[in-house]
Amino acid sequence: MAAANDIPPGISDSLGGDSTVAELVAEIKPRYHITGSKAVFYAREPYSNVDAVHVTRFFGLAPVGNKEKQKFLHAISPTPASTMSAIEISNKPPNTTPSPYKVVDNTPSRVTTKRPGDSTLEEQYWRYDVKKQKQGDGNTEKLCFKYLSSGTCPRGDNCHFRHDDEAREQYARGVCFDFLNKGKCERGPECHFKHSLVEEGESITNRRSRSQNASANRSRECWFCLSSPSVESHLIISVTEHLYCALAKGPLVDDHVLLIPVEHSPNTLSLPSDCQKELHKYQSCLRMFGKTQRKEFIFFELISKRSTHANLQALPIPQSKASSVKSIFNLAAKKLGFDFEAIMGDDVSEARELLKARFDGVSGFFYVELHDGTILGHTIDENENFPVQFGREVMAGLLKMPDKADWRNCKLSKDEEAKLVEDFKLQFKNFDPSEDA
Repeated sequence: MAAANDIPPGISDSLGGDSTVAELVAEIKPRYHITGSKAVFYAREPYSNVDAVHVTRFFGLAPVGNKEKQKFLHAISPTPASTMSAIEISNKPPNTTPSPYKVVDNTPSRVTTKRPGDSTLEEQYWRYDVKKQKQGDGNTEKLCFKYLSSGTCPRGDNCHFRHDDEAREQYARGVCFDFLNKGKCERGPECHFKHSLVEEGESITNRRSRSQNASANRSRECWFCLSSPSVESHLIISVTEHLYCALAKGPLVDDHVLLIPVEHSPNTLSLPSDCQKELHKYQSCLRMFGKTQRKEFIFFELISKRSTHANLQALPIPQSKASSVKSIFNLAAKKLGFDFEAIMGDDVSEARELLKARFDGVSGFFYVELHDGTILGHTIDENENFPVQFGREVMAGLLKMPDKADWRNCKLSKDEEAKLVEDFKLQFKNFDPSEDA
């Protein structure tokens, strides 16, 4: 990342700096920031970023052929983030400093917009803004999506976007963010949210109807719903009444599969009891199959507000590495600043029941099921920057395959995927629970 007009605070006040670029860099948090506009060479200590796990390294380069003979060349060897594990990308050198941009913003703090109640005119303020934006003659502040979607914003009063409680209520009732923010939505029929304000007293029947329509639309578009035209059926290995097993897209290893509910569901911990029984059976069958290959299956799932359709990852590893899984996940957790809670029951089924009791159904959650029945669980805080591919990255590190930590680096052709599916079906046939159906 190169930016030509900024040097972070701490170099020299006399060098000046572009506050716009400083704000931009504080927002996008590059791993490298290189500038050449101040006629000096400067290599700053790495600094940590707010709401990001990686550090930023800053270099200022002097002009070519400068009289002071300051460096105008500096060699770096960046590793693409897509090939780094969560542990590697979150590593902080001993000389890492806090972000200099915590104090960069000198603009007046914006007060969080609260729903006024002193006068009829003030009560109509936000609604008037929507109308004015729709007419295109307003220049009001844009709404903060983070605040609308979660009710909190890590920037607090320093956020340059509007924290509007009434807008958040409308968003929670299913009103389109673009409509709330700009007064219009350009997605047309592809948008499945409401494009008018919803009154608080709207009937439950109407809400339920809209929710059912939204669910139907999600099912049609979801990659994992069997009823969806988007599902890649050539990846499917086995199907039972409530679940199916499919080859993972961009598999880490050849037998890397997913256990997926047939019906649209955001996570496997919220599945009804019949589905849970089938899931347990699938897991047992995969474990027995793995032992014939001298492997142990490790299961993990990330649950977040962005999750659309549940998928439990099932990854086989050599039995010789199984005893190391717990320690490497605990090490990765410490690197990210948290500790796993170990959950154990008399058997795997009881352990999952205990796990469900830890999950509140609202917060983000990550868990991994080990070969000995132990489950490591972690509730993800609202403002925690949890890596989306954390489970895969840790397993890629264990298997010494850091280049495969990102599934996009492991994409296969449709023919190659179909070949892996047929090979798995043949080997799994005697264990496949669908054969008993």
